[in-house]
Amino acid sequence: MNTTSPPRAAISWSAGKDSCLAWLRAREQGLNVTTFMTMCEPGGTSKSHALPPELVAAQVRAIGGDWWPVEAGPGEYAAVFDATLRRLVATGHTHLVFGDIDLQAHRDWLEPACAKTGLVAVFPLWGEPRAAIAQETLRRGIRARLVCVDTRWLDASYCGADYDAALLARLPAGVCPCGEGGEFHTFVFDAPGFARPLAIDSGEQRRVRSVPPLASTELVLQTPSLRARTPP
Repeated sequence: MNTTSPPRAAISWSAGKDSCLAWLRAREQGLNVTTFMTMCEPGGTSKSHALPPELVAAQVRAIGGDWWPVEAGPGEYAAVFDATLRRLVATGHTHLVFGDIDLQAHRDWLEPACAKTGLVAVFPLWGEPRAAIAQETLRRGIRARLVCVDTRWLDASYCGADYDAALLARLPAGVCPCGEGGEFHTFVFDAPGFARPLAIDSGEQRRVRSVPPLASTELVLQTPSLRARTPP
C-alpha cells in the first residue's frame, strides 16, 4: 500500500478566477494545496485586486485553507517575496502554484525566484488557449464578480458584473476573456471546494489612477462587502 503523503504546496492567491482554477487543477494533479499566499499593500489590501483583508480571509476560510497575507511596501516586493518563499520551505512546502496563463515575463521572474529557495513552481494553466480556460471556468461552476476594470479596455458598466456567459459575450473585440492583460480582475465567491458560497453585496464604484509599475490609466473599482448572515 502506498503511504506517501502528497507534496505540500502553497498557491499564489489573488482571490480571482484564474487562481481558483489553478488551485482546482493542482489538487487534481496530486498536490496538497492548503496554504494561500496573497501579496498585499501595507495595511492589508491585496496588491493585484485591491481587496480588503477580511474579504480574502473569509474566502480562504470557506475553502478550508490557511491564508498567508504578505505585506510589501514600495521597493520591498522582491525581498519580501523571497523571504516568504523561504518561510514556505521552512514550513515543509515543496511547491508553489501560480495562475498565470501565458505572460512569459511573469514566469521568467517567478521560476528562478522559486528555484533559488528550493520550491518547484507549478503553472497548471500555462500555454492553454485563453478562451478555453474561460469556458472551463464557467463549466466547473467557478462563480466570480468583476471588481476592477481598466478603462483603456472596458467602461464602468462592466465593473460589478458577474463573470458569466453573458459577460463573455459582450466583451469588446480585443479584450481577453480571462483578463490576462489586466483588462479586468475578479473575486470568486463560490466554487467547487467552498463549504458554502460567500454572501456578498456590491459596493460603490470608485475611480483611481494606476500606480507604477502598472501602465498609466484610470481604474474603476467596485469592492464587494460581506453580507451579515441571518442566524438560523
